[in-house]
Amino acid sequence: MADRTHGVPAPPAETEVRGADWYGEDLSGQAHDGVTFVGVDLTEATGDGAVFTGCTFRDCRFNLSRHTDAAFLNCSFTGCSFFDAAFTDCKVVGSTFDRCTFDLLSVSGGDWSFVGLPGADLTRATLSGARMREADLTGIRAAGATLRGLDLSAASLHGADLSGADLRGSDLSAVDPRTVELAGARIDVPQAVVLVTSLGLDVRPDPPE
Repeated sequence: MADRTHGVPAPPAETEVRGADWYGEDLSGQAHDGVTFVGVDLTEATGDGAVFTGCTFRDCRFNLSRHTDAAFLNCSFTGCSFFDAAFTDCKVVGSTFDRCTFDLLSVSGGDWSFVGLPGADLTRATLSGARMREADLTGIRAAGATLRGLDLSAASLHGADLSGADLRGSDLSAVDPRTVELAGARIDVPQAVVLVTSLGLDVRPDPPE
């Protein structure tokens, strides 16, 4: 299970929601603090500005759900499904994900700093324009994924498989090409310079003749 960033423990659960059918529910404006959700069906749920703080989600379904300007702060997700779920300009700071599935997940913008996604399968996910500073992405499987315009500064990417991924516009300063699979990945020229420099090579233009 992913450890909570900086060892901050989850707050004790105040209430528990078990086996609820929230299919297609509008969660806009709702606020939940320290709640444990077990086996809750959130398929096709929507939420504009919903806030979940220190909540625990176990075996919940977020399939086809849509979240805009929502916040999932220091939450933990275990065994949850995010098939074709969309998060737009959401804050997911400090949350951890363990044994979750992310087929066709879409993340656009927002702040996902300090998230824990070690070993996550993101091969069919699309993440763009999000801040993921100091995220734990150790060993993620993202071959062929779209990971564009991400702020990955100080992220942990040791053992990650980014082969064939579209990484253009992302901050790759934390990527060590010796420990990350990058074969066939799409990058831009500034990123190429960053990766070559990280290998200890001295990149400089030819002197004028």
